[in-house]
Amino acid sequence: MLTNTAQWQRLLGHYQEMKSVHMNALFSDDDNRFQAFSLTAAGITLDYSKNRINAETKTLLVDLAKAMKLEEKRAAMFCGDAINSTEQRAVLHTALRNFSDAPVMVDGQDVMPEIKATREKMKLFVDAVSTGKKVGYSGKAFTDIVSIGIGGSFLGPKIMSEALKPYRQKQLNVHFVANVDGCHIQDVLASLNPETTMIMTSSKTLTTQETLRNAETAKAWFLQTATQADVIHNFACVSTNIEGAEAFGISQDNIFPMWDWVGGRYSVWSAIGLPLALAVGYDNFEAFLKGAYEMDQHFTSAPLEENMPVLMALLGIWYRNFFGAQSHVLLPYYHYLRGLPAYVQQLDMESNGKRVTQEGQSVDYDTGPIIWGSEGTNGQHSFHQLIHQGNTVIPADFMLPLQPHHDVADHHDMLAANCFGQSQALMAGQTEVEVRAALESAGKSQKDIDALASHKTMPGNKPSNTLLFDTLDPKTLGKLIALYEHKVFVQGVIWQVNSFDQWGVELGKLLGNQVLKSISDVSSSLDMDASTNGLVAAFRNRK
Repeated sequence: MLTNTAQWQRLLGHYQEMKSVHMNALFSDDDNRFQAFSLTAAGITLDYSKNRINAETKTLLVDLAKAMKLEEKRAAMFCGDAINSTEQRAVLHTALRNFSDAPVMVDGQDVMPEIKATREKMKLFVDAVSTGKKVGYSGKAFTDIVSIGIGGSFLGPKIMSEALKPYRQKQLNVHFVANVDGCHIQDVLASLNPETTMIMTSSKTLTTQETLRNAETAKAWFLQTATQADVIHNFACVSTNIEGAEAFGISQDNIFPMWDWVGGRYSVWSAIGLPLALAVGYDNFEAFLKGAYEMDQHFTSAPLEENMPVLMALLGIWYRNFFGAQSHVLLPYYHYLRGLPAYVQQLDMESNGKRVTQEGQSVDYDTGPIIWGSEGTNGQHSFHQLIHQGNTVIPADFMLPLQPHHDVADHHDMLAANCFGQSQALMAGQTEVEVRAALESAGKSQKDIDALASHKTMPGNKPSNTLLFDTLDPKTLGKLIALYEHKVFVQGVIWQVNSFDQWGVELGKLLGNQVLKSISDVSSSLDMDASTNGLVAAFRNRK
């Protein structure tokens, strides 16, 4: 078991030495702390100096990674071994952005020719739709794309297209629908013209309840003005279920493949990313892939001590398992990155929210943290208060582009000042002596000073990373997403869990389908637990 290893026990002893050390002292003792605890890789700079670590901490954490055979397991993922043990599958989202000439083997077959063929099919499709060569059933060029999916089939394309809004094609509007709440799809379709709208369904198996219902609703809307024969012009699909897509009426030319070695939350690099490619153009989509490939190269070649995803993962282990941090907050100081916390939330929590090891043994330690966050200065006026003065340790990732797409007056200077100022405040805090001196300088009475001093005192010593990059372009976005993917992988290796299945999600789907049958058939008996029976009965009564 992980906690019985010598490396873990050494970290436990080291934690006892470090838990009371304040970062202010660490900075006071070392003028070169920033240089010692920062690095640049693939055009991204990570400052991890504002963490409760010293050189020994880093060495001990890297020793733990080596003891858990991280380097061997990393190689196993990239070469196509079936590391998803519960489903006996390879995990090869990295192959989707592989731009080397090296083969990638799965069950003795090189998958790269099929991947390259799919990329080429995507390029031709995107170019044809973008230029008006490919048209709807009435001969008119497409103006709108409605992308229907859920989970990874929805979050990736939607959030990436928001992040790359400055690169969006002006002639195409891409809309995303995931929620089975009919209000959502109704709102999207209400303003669109069926003649110039393409409906694209993204579902690995075409059996996901919410996605199917939304696709059927979109088809019913389309058929109000068109015919079943017209579906081949205005509908497209990304799925492994080719027969199901054809039965729906979709032309083979508009069906794009998926593979069982790509998990939904890792699928934006595949044809699931087609709505993103339509939104920003294929060249920008390819740049997004190439950015991820650059981060892959860094991850596979850099020593663990200088490896950005590895270091971020190890810091997460340090806080989750030794300081008891239950959550990790992402703070993008850039409007276009506002959706990133939600994306990483699924990536991380669905991957490492596990209670047993790869061998099926119950773990006696905490795994995946709660991931949350929001954009920039908005959080400073709400939840930052808890991070500053609450007793809970909440590690933070700040991120900021150096060059904004819209440099209005001094807006970006103010944004950067807030970003750097918040990380500084979290680290340094404010002592009671400093508070009292400031209140005295402000002319407050001794009575007021005594009353306010404890309320305005902040302990500091709150850990954070800061990620800087030049511009949020497609390539940089690809690097960022791959960075967090690899961080999650490293943590899964150390926690010894399978980061690539999601049986909790599957159970939710199964029970949802069972409950739907009870709701739809009002004559059926209710044979679930008393609470669910009562809720279903109350819902039936509305009819």
